[in-house]
Amino acid sequence: MNQKDARYLALSDGSTFIPIGANICFPRLISKETDVLAYYDHYFRQLAANGGNFTRIWLSVPLFEVENKEAGKYDVQQAERIDKVLALAKKYTIRVKFCLEHFRKITNSPAPFPSSVPFDRPVYAADIATMEDFFLTEKGKKRYLDRVDFFAKRYGNNPTVFGWELWNEVNAVNVKDKEMLLKWTQEMLVEVKKRLPRQLVMQTLGSFDSEAATELYRHYSQLPQNQLAQAHRYLDTGAALAICQAPMDELGSDAVRTLKRFSPDKPVILSEVGGVEPHHAGPLKLYEKDSLGILLHDLLFAPFFSGAAAPGQSWHWDYYLEKNSLWWHFGRFSEAVSRFDPVVEKAESFVDTLSNQLKLYGLRGTKTTLLWLRDGAVNWKTELAEGQPARVISGQQLTASLKNARKVSFYDPWENRWTQGTISPEGKINLPDFSRSLIVKLEK
Repeated sequence: MNQKDARYLALSDGSTFIPIGANICFPRLISKETDVLAYYDHYFRQLAANGGNFTRIWLSVPLFEVENKEAGKYDVQQAERIDKVLALAKKYTIRVKFCLEHFRKITNSPAPFPSSVPFDRPVYAADIATMEDFFLTEKGKKRYLDRVDFFAKRYGNNPTVFGWELWNEVNAVNVKDKEMLLKWTQEMLVEVKKRLPRQLVMQTLGSFDSEAATELYRHYSQLPQNQLAQAHRYLDTGAALAICQAPMDELGSDAVRTLKRFSPDKPVILSEVGGVEPHHAGPLKLYEKDSLGILLHDLLFAPFFSGAAAPGQSWHWDYYLEKNSLWWHFGRFSEAVSRFDPVVEKAESFVDTLSNQLKLYGLRGTKTTLLWLRDGAVNWKTELAEGQPARVISGQQLTASLKNARKVSFYDPWENRWTQGTISPEGKINLPDFSRSLIVKLEK
């Protein structure tokens, strides 16, 4: 945690850490160790070459699961595979958030489709009959914590490990009494932190897509022991909340600003975000048309410029990012924020609407203010679903939002180009021509 500003993160030397990256949770359709290492080497290289420094990995998938043959017995060969992936992450200066568990039933929950992973843990079936047994009984809790102990001894002092997530989307597990999951989370956050005091510990919930989910996020994000306020949210035309069908920038910004209201003194991160077919039936089919990465651009920029501690962290690392060769977007985000430290600047986020349908997302600092302008006339519906090209914004003016601003520069993330501008005595700024979005940097 950042000791100077609890809303942001820091490395052990105290420097501000902005985790820039995507979920690369598991290789799909890969079994050989050499292929696993080649897979992560490729992904880490692509990410690091574009300014990325962070990823998330599930330890409970078959390729990494250490408790894979008998309950309470841990496979050292599996752990050595994790060691090698961590060594690759260190090579590329990428921090890793480990997700400890993801299963939803003890048995009879196989992989829903060939490139997915199973959602059960039959190795526990001999002495744990139901998920309620796992969460409520001392035997079930011991199973969980003994496994944590194994990982803590191996990785508890490894600086490449960013932190530990108790469970992927814990509210999705197969139990009737969801209240028990909150109580279990409260208990396990404390117990896991005891074992891993030098690393962050957190919990996650399923997609933030309904009023019921809103209340769950309120409760979980406000738990004192939950060190990050995280959200999963997807563009989903089947979701109950209308915001989940909105432009991607609004969808992401809303999730961040809601969590910031719930937990104003914690880092907020949109830790899973992307697009799905209705009701999470599969990856968004419009991904195939998004060869420019319009959705990725928005999900990266909107959360950070709405006050999150990080850009949005994409899901569908293979179906979308890799397939469409979109890693360069991480480089554009990194360049846009490279000389802006939100902690040093004591940044305060704000959102506004300007003329000509321009949306403004800003971070107002003491000496520097960074703005992200987004054209509200174009979005995933107009460009991807309807095939309309983005317009060129021309001849627009902006009023300087930083008192005593003396210098203004512009970064076009689509052209990877910085240009200089001028501020009139009245504080007016003439914007350069741009499409979709533009960064405006104001300095005293």
